[in-house]
Amino acid sequence: MVAPSVSHPSLAQAVFPRASWVRDLLLVVGGVIVVALLAQVRIALPFTPVPITGQTLGVMLIGAAYGWRLGFITLATYVASGVVGLPVFAGGAAGLARLFGPTGGYLVAFPLAAALIGFLVQRFGVDRHPLRMAASMALCSVLILGLGSTWLAFALQTSMSDALAKGAFPFIPGDLVKMTIAALLLPGAWRLIGRAGVHENAPQG
Repeated sequence: MVAPSVSHPSLAQAVFPRASWVRDLLLVVGGVIVVALLAQVRIALPFTPVPITGQTLGVMLIGAAYGWRLGFITLATYVASGVVGLPVFAGGAAGLARLFGPTGGYLVAFPLAAALIGFLVQRFGVDRHPLRMAASMALCSVLILGLGSTWLAFALQTSMSDALAKGAFPFIPGDLVKMTIAALLLPGAWRLIGRAGVHENAPQG
């Protein structure tokens, strides 16, 4: 995989500038645990098989904090962990059937969305500014909801408009809340580490 051009270190690279496989392994494991925990924040909706969860907040935060490469690896590891049987999906679910079921499109989109927001962070430094961070999250949310709803339409053998009504539109208010949280957390984290003497010219390993 060819690395895209980057000009800003991610938050993880700034805090842990010394690149090593041990650092990356610990970050991946920690990221998987964070997303798995947020996945247990689950609200079932009676009209759709897609629940409201905290997963997408974890996807965005991990992707933004880790950068495109490690963000993609972390979320791919999360999905793989659930597929092989670890209870990391929403409600403690696991298994290959989840990947090929109605909500499989959202799972497939998670690594892609993490990579996208990680790229935007490393290329444009969007996580340093609340509005840019919110706009970048909105773009990634469109990716997740769009792919998830398309997959849902095929799984349920229904129209795209019906799939959007069941797999996208009900989740927009929640995504707006998640965008607000991330738009405050990431720039706030940069201000904190700046006060601690950590600078953006950290090695991008």
